[in-house]
This record gives sequence, C-alpha cells and structure tokens, in this order.
Amino acid sequence: MIMKYKGIIFDCDGTLVDTLGDISASMNKALKGKGYPALPEEAYTDKVGWGIKRLAFLCLPEDVRSDELSAQVAADAVAFYAQSPLIYTKPYPGILSLVSELKSRKLKLAVLTNKPDPIARLVIGGLFPPSSFDAIYGDITGKPRKPDPACTWEILVELGLTTRDVIMAGDSEVDIETAKASECFAVGVTWGYRPRKVLESSGALRIIDKPEELLALL
Repeated sequence: MIMKYKGIIFDCDGTLVDTLGDISASMNKALKGKGYPALPEEAYTDKVGWGIKRLAFLCLPEDVRSDELSAQVAADAVAFYAQSPLIYTKPYPGILSLVSELKSRKLKLAVLTNKPDPIARLVIGGLFPPSSFDAIYGDITGKPRKPDPACTWEILVELGLTTRDVIMAGDSEVDIETAKASECFAVGVTWGYRPRKVLESSGALRIIDKPEELLALL
C-alpha cells in the first residue's frame, strides 16, 4: 500500500490528550497565590494554545495584566504543573489505538506543542508506550513557538520529511495557522477545546470528528 503521507505532527493539548483539568488546577493555584481569583475549568477552553505566559495573561483580571505579572504567574503555574501533570489528564478515546495503528504503518509521528517542553515530555511519556513518537517538541525559552513555522521545519529536518509528506493535526486556530505557515496539510479535530467554526474560519483543509477518521486521509 502506497500512502500519500509519511508523517503526522500532532498537537498535544486538546488533540492527543485532555489536559484541561491539570492546566486549570495549576494556573488557578498560581492565580490564587498572587491574590487573584481562580477561573472555572470551562473558562480555559478558549485561552489555551498559545503558551503558558499568554495563558497567564488571559487569566489575570484585565485591569492588572502586564508582561511582568504574567511571567510571574506563569512561572508559578509551571512549577505546580510539573509536580503533578497527570492527575486528571488522559488520552482522548481512540487516540492510543490510532497511534498504535499509525506506528504499525511505519509513519513517523511527532508532537508539537506550546506546552513547556519538560511537561510535554512528562505527559506524553506518562500516557503513551515508549517510542510512540519519533520527536516531541515543546516550548523552550528562546526558540520560536507555534504558529511560527520554524518549529515545524525543525521537526521535518529531524525526521527526514518534507512539507508535502506531512499532516498536521490540531484542535485550535494556532495549529491550523502553524500548518498553513509551514505548508503542511492542515487537519482540524473537533474533540478538543475549540468549536468547529474556529477550525473552519482558520482554514483547515479537513476537519475530523473521531481519531480513526485520520486513517482515511492516508
């Protein structure tokens, strides 16, 4: 069987795993530690995706938002998150079997996320069998993050792939914008944190409702 694509780059939060419970718990602890109100978990669905500093900025009351305070809250949240990243987090239904099937088909798989790199590795390593992914790229200070295409191209070089070889799958406008900027095939998934209309308006080339639907694109 000849497959059109040779690799898939997955987003993490909202695509492979449901992390909202642990993200909100750690950020709320950081907010309360600075004297600011916690937010309900559902309030995080449209705020995640751009990285922890941006998340902290959006979670702070508008009248106190600043880069300095956001950085302080983000640092606290990362510390809390790193201590307990897998209390509520779990793979979405069908994801483990999808990854297993893709590996059996010899596709190269990568994770590209704006989650801090050490935590991304803790989450993926704690929930997936060893060697499920050929590369894991999280946010590292000083390096570009999504939607900058540079992070995607770095993965392509490491895995020996070209843009036409790769599907990029994610649940948010950040992922679709990254795929478009890097010229990969942009697939939006509806089981994550953004509604279908966001994926449509962002320019997803295909939108899927279940993980197994990805196999039909190969």
